[in-house]
Amino acid sequence: MPRPEVLDRVKDAEQEADEIVAEAEEDAEETITAAREEADEIREQARNEADAGAEERLAEAREEIETERERILEEGAEERETLESRAEEREAAVVEYVVTQFEEAVHAQT
Repeated sequence: MPRPEVLDRVKDAEQEADEIVAEAEEDAEETITAAREEADEIREQARNEADAGAEERLAEAREEIETERERILEEGAEERETLESRAEEREAAVVEYVVTQFEEAVHAQT
């Protein structure tokens, strides 16, 4: 093969190699861009799922707190009623005791 023909084939091969490298770099850039977009989508989806989970846990916690609050208020009302009932039952005895103490104090002074 004559020398000029060999040089032309070498140049063609180099040009083809350059085109292959350029195409590979372009493909790599497209792959990187697609991967970044997919990663962004995955992060966004994860963030949305985390937010939804947090809102759900917050709603559950609020529900538990409200249930506990109602239970405590109910227990407090029951205890108040018990104390009022006991106080009413002892009212007559306390009045009698105070009157007796007062009478004794008055008699002691005279």
